[in-house]
Amino acid sequence: MGVYWSSYREPERFPDITKPPTFDPMFGFPNGRKPREMIASQEEMVAAKLELDERDYCAHKLIDFRKCRSENWPWVANCKHEKHEYLTCQFDDYVLRMKEYEREKRLKARQHRIEAKTKSIELAE
Repeated sequence: MGVYWSSYREPERFPDITKPPTFDPMFGFPNGRKPREMIASQEEMVAAKLELDERDYCAHKLIDFRKCRSENWPWVANCKHEKHEYLTCQFDDYVLRMKEYEREKRLKARQHRIEAKTKSIELAE
């Protein structure tokens, strides 16, 4: 509860998950970083009748899983490999999003410390 209470008391120190990141995504990566790309196209997702909340970076795995289920019905246990791949992709995506949140939070805290330091130096002069 402490983290949630702190985010309400000091919203400037915690990222807003409904908005895009405020810092440069390449900041702190001298060699750059690999951009995330959607593997499934919009047409494939529409053809597979995926809901809007299912159209994420793991949509291609979900399409494969649903295709396997429809081909192997009623023996859907044969699709455990595809299901495992999809759930692993979802977990990895979750971990990556939490890392991005934590990175944004730490960069905001760093910015807050730098601003406080410059204010104290200005007041001392």
